[in-house]
Amino acid sequence: MSRVAVLKGGRSLERQVSLKSGARVEDALDRLGHEPIPIDVGADLVARLRDERAEVAFVALHGRDGEDGTVQELLELVGIPYTGSGVSACVRSADKVLAKHTMLDAGIPTPEFYSFTETAFSELGAADALPAIEERLDFPIVVKPAGQGSALGIRFARSAGDVPAALVAAFSYDRKVLLERHITGRDLAVSVIDDPGGQPQALPVVEAVPQEEEFYDFEARYEIGRTRFICPADLDAAATDGAQEMSLAVYRLFGCFGFARVDLMHDEGGDLQVLEVNPIPGLTETSLLPQAAEAAGLGFDEVVERLLARARERGPAGAGVREG
Repeated sequence: MSRVAVLKGGRSLERQVSLKSGARVEDALDRLGHEPIPIDVGADLVARLRDERAEVAFVALHGRDGEDGTVQELLELVGIPYTGSGVSACVRSADKVLAKHTMLDAGIPTPEFYSFTETAFSELGAADALPAIEERLDFPIVVKPAGQGSALGIRFARSAGDVPAALVAAFSYDRKVLLERHITGRDLAVSVIDDPGGQPQALPVVEAVPQEEEFYDFEARYEIGRTRFICPADLDAAATDGAQEMSLAVYRLFGCFGFARVDLMHDEGGDLQVLEVNPIPGLTETSLLPQAAEAAGLGFDEVVERLLARARERGPAGAGVREG
């Protein structure tokens, strides 16, 4: 039995999702015979970890401070093993712009994009370049904040007249935004989890089909009944293998550890393009990794136990172990 600090909540805009993920993890830890220590992450985090004598931390945080390497750095400083990817992988994947450049440099296909900061618009005249961007990307254009997950702040500009409002919405979430070519096709996700031997295992592909919205947005992700999930996705063997192999390549490229989820589009021409990698996938009842794990014969409790085992194997000095 281990004393496991379940880190959840926090100040992120994905707080409510994190609380749900954390609650499911706590229930699983109870069933597994561990002692869960729920911690709603705040200014007293380091003191709580020490006072509670936590032996390992289960990171169930989503969004800023939880997935961007901040909490991971603190856990390494206080010497507590933790689940999931280390600082470097979190930093590179949490910033969508850095993530896309990382993939492009490695030859992994990702939709064409342009990225600007608020300063570029306010002081460098980036608005005058919008017509050229719009011509190159074609409509609809996806406008998204660089540092948010769960589709928060994403807007779809169907014409030039929609772009200014979409930018304002995205900038309300982050100082840096992406304008990305919209890929028409099938919305896929491949979750990856390390097997008992420490090798990454691609789980069955999940396809997300929104029932009410045209796009897979925040509400479609987390409100039960808003999206139909097909797992395994109805793809031919070549497409399935391609999605899983590409996701494993992304997992290794970013140096992920324990688990991650890779989001892809299967376009109308049959090609795959990677949208992003999520280093701490959701673990709620509508989240994709638990669904994929179940389809692979892995119960939720086994997923939790695997992640704890990997955290113990890595130990407290996460930065000193090569991840992936």
